[in-house]
Amino acid sequence: MLHKPKEQGTTALFRNRFLEKLARTHISIPLSIYFIGSAVLLYLNFSRGYTTTLVGIGVFFIGFIFWTWFEYFMHKRLFHMLPTNRFKKRIQYLFHGVHHEFPRDKTRLAMPPAASILILTALFFAFHLIMDNYVYTFLPGFVMGYSAYLFVHYSIHAFRPPKNKLNVLWINHSVHHYKDDTVAFGVSSPLWDVILGTMPKKTYHRSKKTKEAESEKSTSSPSGTRKAVA
Repeated sequence: MLHKPKEQGTTALFRNRFLEKLARTHISIPLSIYFIGSAVLLYLNFSRGYTTTLVGIGVFFIGFIFWTWFEYFMHKRLFHMLPTNRFKKRIQYLFHGVHHEFPRDKTRLAMPPAASILILTALFFAFHLIMDNYVYTFLPGFVMGYSAYLFVHYSIHAFRPPKNKLNVLWINHSVHHYKDDTVAFGVSSPLWDVILGTMPKKTYHRSKKTKEAESEKSTSSPSGTRKAVA
């Protein structure tokens, strides 16, 4: 583990107060940006007749699936790159290490608005060069995949695991944070972990009763106050 998790607190990434403020956000802000941006692109696509409805839906779905691979690849190769020099160490901590050190800091669970807008714009022009007007349906699918990731990731860190099959997402991500950060790189879906052989070992999975007991203990204080689940 590159960074030992701390259950309380946070840390500043920048000495400048303005930059530090820009580096934090509530999840609802980037989600709103992505939903509005995607809606605008879809409206332009269909109002200008860039694709038929059927083709548009297909390209949207391809964009969504492509995000799941992109999420896995970025998480494994960039966010968990080995800090072999000072520059890589700083980049790795800025992008992801701070989250591993302070997994309960909800203001670090989504990309800040300024960065979100810049990246959304850059992706539009990059994809437009590759696929021309198909970008108007591909990018919304890609962005909705990212939005799903944000929602799932935030829920895992903020709420108790559900008592259904979705709890595997909570279990896998907890393993990634607290036991082995070389597995479970897919957050919103274990698809590419299964395909590429990075699923957590079964020995990490506790019995159902143990999980439920520890979940109750970690999400409730002695006074009954609800706490976040890592």
